[in-house]
This record gives sequence, structure tokens and C-alpha cells, in this order.
Amino acid sequence: MSSADSALPEVEVPKLRQEGAVVETPLAAPPVDRQRHPLLIPINGIFGILLVQALIVAAEFLIPVTTALLGYFILNAPRRGLQKIGVPPPVTAAFFTLMLAAILFLGGMALADPIYYFVTDIPDLLSEAAATLTGPGGLLEPFARAAEATEETLENGKPGPMEVEVVGEAGFASSIAAVAPGLLSQIVFAVVLLFFLVSSGDMFIQKAVQAADRFEDKKRTVATIRTIEARLGNYLGAITLINAGLGVAIGIAMFLWGLPSPWLIGLMATVLNFVPFVGAVLGSAIAAVITFVSFSDGWAALGVFLTYYALTSFEGQFVTPTLVGQRLRLNVTAVFLAVAFFAWIWSVMGMVVAVPLLIVVKVVCDTIPKFRKVGMFLGDAEGFVPRNQ
Repeated sequence: MSSADSALPEVEVPKLRQEGAVVETPLAAPPVDRQRHPLLIPINGIFGILLVQALIVAAEFLIPVTTALLGYFILNAPRRGLQKIGVPPPVTAAFFTLMLAAILFLGGMALADPIYYFVTDIPDLLSEAAATLTGPGGLLEPFARAAEATEETLENGKPGPMEVEVVGEAGFASSIAAVAPGLLSQIVFAVVLLFFLVSSGDMFIQKAVQAADRFEDKKRTVATIRTIEARLGNYLGAITLINAGLGVAIGIAMFLWGLPSPWLIGLMATVLNFVPFVGAVLGSAIAAVITFVSFSDGWAALGVFLTYYALTSFEGQFVTPTLVGQRLRLNVTAVFLAVAFFAWIWSVMGMVVAVPLLIVVKVVCDTIPKFRKVGMFLGDAEGFVPRNQ
């Protein structure tokens, strides 16, 4: 026996008698009690708070980067297909980015004036609607009179209001003029970054594969990236077609109601429907306000509101689940929380990218065994069965 063996502590070995023979059975080692460090939860909480704050502070940089990365995943499949027939990735990247820039430029030029006048008229529309409701014969006339009487009672015996001079007042036009340069710079940055990402080909995928240690991890990384590309491509294609059809249907419905510029309301419905939950309610409210100001009829405004919302509800409950497919169905609660969270940190653009980012998170969770339960939670009520990677 060596000195190392003699240094080990002696363990009592029980003896079992089996048919006259003595069998020595060693005792099992006591289980190791692994306790978490008491500072683990506070450290994770501090990290989460700092991460959210970083997302808020760096929003102007992260929004175009996130948009470009999502576009890269979507365009990877067609870029790879064109590369198989001999088209170099830089040529494909130039084609896609120039086409995207042309669509944005021509669409902006064609819709600049209608959208500008429509947005700048919103305060006037709201003022006219309020005046009609609180004016003689309006639905809210008794409440308006009661409010005026209350104000007169409270003002009796008090000194008159102090006169002040209003130097300037910021409206929708000045707000748009202030936001436009930053928005334009973010669009240009996103398009340029998208060009470099697409022109690099599969370099980032190769780097991600090289970063994995084991062969199984490399296979899982490739399968995850391919799944993200397929899911995002299917989602964007299906949602774009659905929203375009919804815009046409709402435009026809608004034309039948006799509203002015029904095509512009249909275009607004197409764009707003990319924002889950909020887009349908906001579009219905705007269409109802336009109807009320145009016809001074509360019942007609209610009918337009219900028509708009009924079409969006039919699309959300029947059309989208049928065309999108089961593998892209997400938990409604998770979608709502994602939209609310990204709207809080990234405003309107956050609501647009919330669902694509949630799809990416779900694919990653479905691929990693440790997080598959999280992926099942992010799926719909029917659950999700991951494919064998």
C-alpha cells in the first residue's frame, strides 16, 4: 500500500452474507451540498438594472444596429441562393440596400405632403371634435356646463389671473422637424450597416461556429442560425402580405363609409398593424375622429371605429394564425410584455422590433436544452416540440 493510500481515512464497510460467502459493499459517499453564493441574486439584479439602463441610454445606436441585424438574418437566405448561381455577396448587398433606399426615398417623397398635413391636422381635428361634443347639442354639453359652473364658483373671491406673454409654442410641425434629422441618420446608419453585413457573406456565422468548442455545439449553432433565418423570413413575408391585405380592406371600408382620403387611412392601417395591440386601437381611434369631424355624427364615428377594429380583430384571430403557422405562434402574454418593454426603452421602433426579437429569443431557447422550458413558455397554448438538432 502506498503512502497516499495509507493517508486516506478508513471507512466502515458492512458485510453481507450471501450463501455462506462474505461480500464487502462500500458505503456511498455522502452527497455534496452545493449552496449558491448569497450575493448571486443581488449581483444578477444589479446586472439586470444596469443592462436595462444601458439599453435606454444607447437607444439611438442600438435601434439601427438591431434593425440591421434582423435584416441580415432575413436577407441571408436569398443572398445564399444568389451566391449559388454565381452572384457575389457584395453585388447582392448593393442590390438589396439600393432597392431598400429607393423604396424609402420614393415612398417618403410621395407620402411626405399627405402625411405631413395629416399629422399637423390632428390637433385641429381633436379640437373640432371636442368643440362639437361640448358645444350646443353635443353629447358632453351638460358636463361642459357643469365644469364651467364649477370653475366660476371656485374663481369667485379670488384675484384675477396674471397675464403672461407666450413667446413660442411647439406643435406637431416643430416636433417633426426636431426628430427628422436623428431619424434620418438612424435610417442611413442601418442601411449602411446592413450592406456591410450582407456583403460579408457567412463570415459572422463562421465566426460563431468557430467560437463553439465541441462539434455538437457547432452543429447546434448552425442549426440555430438557420432556424432564425427561416422563422424571421417566414414571419416578415407573411406579416407584410397580411398587413397589405388588411390595408386594402380597411381602405375599401373607409371608402364605403365616405371618408376623405380612404387610401391614406388604408396605408396608415398597413403601417400601424406592424405594432401589435396598440396599432389596431390607435388606427380605429384616428379613423373615428376623422369621421366625427367630417360628418359631426357620433353614431357614424362609432360605426367606423367598430368596422376598423372588427377587420383588425378578424385578421388577428383567423388570418394570421392560418398563414403564419404553428411554429411562429407566440404566447400572447409574452408578446404583450415584450411590446410594452421595448416600447418603454425604444419608443415606437421598439414596438416594431419586439416580435422579431422575441422570435429570435424563442428559437435560441428551443435549441439550448437548459432553456427549452423558457421556449415552451414563449410559445402558444398548444406548446412547441423542438426538432432533433
